[in-house]
Amino acid sequence: MTTVSSAPAPLWRRALPHLLAVVFFLVLAAMYFSPILFEGKTLAQHDIVQFNGGAHEAAQYRDATGKEALWTNSMFSGMPTYLISTRFPGDLSGYLHKAFTLGLPAVVANLFLALLCGYILFVALGVRPLVAAVGAVALGFTSYNVIILAAGHNTKSLALAYAPLVLGGLLVTFRRNRWLGAALFALGLTMNVRSNHLQITYYLLLLVVLFGIVELVAAVRAKRLPDFLGRTALLAIAALLAVGVSFGRLYTTLEYGKYSIRGRSELKTPPPAAPGATLQPAGDDAGSGSGLDRDYAFGWSYGVGESITLLIPNYYGGASQGKLSETSETAKALAALGVPPVQLRDFLAQLPLYWGAQPSTSGPVYMGAVVCLLFVLGLFVADRRTRTWLLIGTILSIVLAWGKNFETFNYLMFDYFPGYNKFRSVSMALVIAQLAMPLLAVLALARVLRAQPLVATAAGHPALTAKPADSPEMADLKRKLLYAVGIVAGICVLAFLAGLGADFAGPVDAQMQQQGFPLDALRQDRASLMHTDVFRSLIFILLTGGVLYAFLLRKVTATTTTLIVGVLTLVDLWGVDKRYLNEANFQRETVAQQFIPTPADEQILQDKDLSYRVLNIQNPFNEANTSYFHKSIGGYHGAKLRRYQDLIDRQIANNNTQVLNMLNTRYIITGDPKQPVQRNPGALGNAWFVSEIEKAQNPDQEMAALSKLNPATTAVIDVSKFPVTKTTYNVAGSTIRLSNYAPDELKYQVNAAQDGFVVFSEIFYQDGWNAYIDGKLTPHLRADYVLRALSVPAGQHTIDFKFEPKEYAVGNTVSLVSSIALVLALLAALYYAVKRKPAPVQAEEIRLAA
Repeated sequence: MTTVSSAPAPLWRRALPHLLAVVFFLVLAAMYFSPILFEGKTLAQHDIVQFNGGAHEAAQYRDATGKEALWTNSMFSGMPTYLISTRFPGDLSGYLHKAFTLGLPAVVANLFLALLCGYILFVALGVRPLVAAVGAVALGFTSYNVIILAAGHNTKSLALAYAPLVLGGLLVTFRRNRWLGAALFALGLTMNVRSNHLQITYYLLLLVVLFGIVELVAAVRAKRLPDFLGRTALLAIAALLAVGVSFGRLYTTLEYGKYSIRGRSELKTPPPAAPGATLQPAGDDAGSGSGLDRDYAFGWSYGVGESITLLIPNYYGGASQGKLSETSETAKALAALGVPPVQLRDFLAQLPLYWGAQPSTSGPVYMGAVVCLLFVLGLFVADRRTRTWLLIGTILSIVLAWGKNFETFNYLMFDYFPGYNKFRSVSMALVIAQLAMPLLAVLALARVLRAQPLVATAAGHPALTAKPADSPEMADLKRKLLYAVGIVAGICVLAFLAGLGADFAGPVDAQMQQQGFPLDALRQDRASLMHTDVFRSLIFILLTGGVLYAFLLRKVTATTTTLIVGVLTLVDLWGVDKRYLNEANFQRETVAQQFIPTPADEQILQDKDLSYRVLNIQNPFNEANTSYFHKSIGGYHGAKLRRYQDLIDRQIANNNTQVLNMLNTRYIITGDPKQPVQRNPGALGNAWFVSEIEKAQNPDQEMAALSKLNPATTAVIDVSKFPVTKTTYNVAGSTIRLSNYAPDELKYQVNAAQDGFVVFSEIFYQDGWNAYIDGKLTPHLRADYVLRALSVPAGQHTIDFKFEPKEYAVGNTVSLVSSIALVLALLAALYYAVKRKPAPVQAEEIRLAA
């Protein structure tokens, strides 16, 4: 095997290009988010606002006590904070995150991190720094990265930003140095898992598994299976270390998952229809299966034809709410209908331009025309194992994103593939392609730029002619480049021709037609958007192909070629990104300033009782603003408790006021300015004695009993889970009151005239809540499908409910030990990298990188 030897340059000279790259990424991030850094504005992020609403009680408790509130009563009548706002002191990776992001403000840090980690990936593969910077831009400015930031999906953005480190470690382990590769893999996976977006981690690991399969086949064929197994074992140890660092977070999430809508429902009967119900169910009931409901999970499925947006962004109109110019056909039609100019501008700012298969979208997943061209070129010029892996990953990504539009494959995946049915919005699977396509694209660029132009003589020296002839390698690259340009440009042409027969009908067109909106004009504008972007992508394809061909003709240098391709990539992606995250997305108002109490909130806050609940009937189960000020019946979260979701779908959505009473719903926010708040006189308070227990034999009977139950006097118990013998009690003279409240600790004072049975208006959660009567641990039961209950002996007692999940304590300990081990491993890898002598680069490595 041939080697390439080179004398090592001084450390400062080797470090300088990387420092310049970091400065470049800082400049790019600062320019894109200049309103945040230089104008004091914030990014309007819906999900971040909702997060702050749901996390407010836990944050207040942390600030007041210095302790973590592992439970909050501010959303859905009570739930663990594991997936809301729980910190794990044993996890020391937060310090690494601060180092990576250089203390930049959120959102700016996310973009910078995506660029930095993309750069590290390509540098680790041996790509020249300038080419690696192009790759960083290709990865960092993919449209999905900025679209999710606009929506407030910051944890998803962080998980994606760290993903290139995982891929870099994977490739370095198998293609270069196993020890440095394993260290990089451990670091990347640690930070990816720490970001706490398991769906992104799941898709990333699918790509890792595909790599392993391709490498395994190659190892078997080459009879080097022991080497493959050794490197795989090293990565497995690195993965265990990464999981260990976030073990507290993962352990609590795993435990909670069994009881959330990601877990199995105990009900066997489907929820009844609720015609005329004023409260809409949240729509994610999963029946009796394990995991999410199939229709819910596949609700956002990319259309088969919609995959063309990877190459042509506005082929399907872009976003569900987009902007048209005042010279558009829609503007002319509305003006002709007599719409005033001021109102016309408002109309044009938020038009339903999207006409694809999804219910709605914030924008397309656009990889970039330059990236698409280089990706196809990579299928010709990259080494076989790498291109096979990344092609399979890209195809799988696209097919998974089709969801219900390709049900033959995707329903099988949902029903049988481990863990797949725990996630929703399958269009998100395109993140696999978002990683694979730029990776192969940059490897293709690096391969072209290292081409040898001269034909060697028999003596091994370049032929000294006035006009050197092409080497076979150069001739082959020219041919393959023309193939790639022809294929990608041809796809654009075919897409244009296919669009000529499209109807451009969107999902809301029927409703708009009833309102007299000029649909013909809107559809003409949708067609115009498509045609404009087809030609836009063609221009970038031809310009990129042209400069690469000029390089192969030796008309421009490798550096100039890299710079031009980099600029084309940046201009291409930046221009599309600005359609979906631009000046209009920034505001002077901070997140905290968005939580100004309404007159309804102020009226309710006059009530100083320790604990009661509030129902905001304006979209109650998809907003957490109410949770900022009150203990809410509703909330905003993608993984609420399964039993509470059942209660929403089968009782609350059907206006069962008795269920609201047992949830201690004291106030109802109506949204009516004339009567913004109604007090509910039937609210049962924090706890009460009941005179009768109704036995249910299974969860379905328990749920059905709620439809006619008077919870003030009767409690229904599923005796298959909680056997009871006594069913009648004398409640005369017995009282109970809440005397002290904290999110995860409640204290009650009881005066029981005789033995009694108490129902507590608190959500039952088996793993963690413990009941104590006068300091003695006492088993408690579940009543009324979601509440807690307790048998109380006669006399005066103090009852304490404490949330004490063992998972948190165990998880923190494992996280701390693993964090220390990770730091030691990284320090050892750094010492090894600095002290080791640069090894000759093997020919196989050159084929991978440059």
